Amino acid sequence: MTVSYAEIREASVGAFSEGCGTRVVLDHIMSKWGVLVLASLSDGTRRWGELRRDVGGISEKMLATTLRTLSADGLVHRESFPAVPPHVEYSLTPLGRDLMERMLPLVEWVAEHADGMLGRDPV
Repeated sequence: MTVSYAEIREASVGAFSEGCGTRVVLDHIMSKWGVLVLASLSDGTRRWGELRRDVGGISEKMLATTLRTLSADGLVHRESFPAVPPHVEYSLTPLGRDLMERMLPLVEWVAEHADGMLGRDPV
């Protein structure tokens, strides 16, 4: 059963209205880098370098910012191990895994249709 956008807004009064936290969360998880970092972590725990390679084109600053934001949102867990050099691992929290169970079908849809959509004249 598919739920409509109107039903979602009705069930969560104020959701997606201007200034609502739902817009902030959507911005974090649906941003270019947010989606790619979350998708990478959906395959398991990653170290910094692995994430940087997996999410090609992301700068160190943007990766740090994205991980900090997703961590503050409760979607990504950061674990630091006492070692030289520093050893830090990132993984999805239970909330992050729940999100990705729902978001991976969208990621799959984009992967399947992007080539056919690019280059079309805007309507």
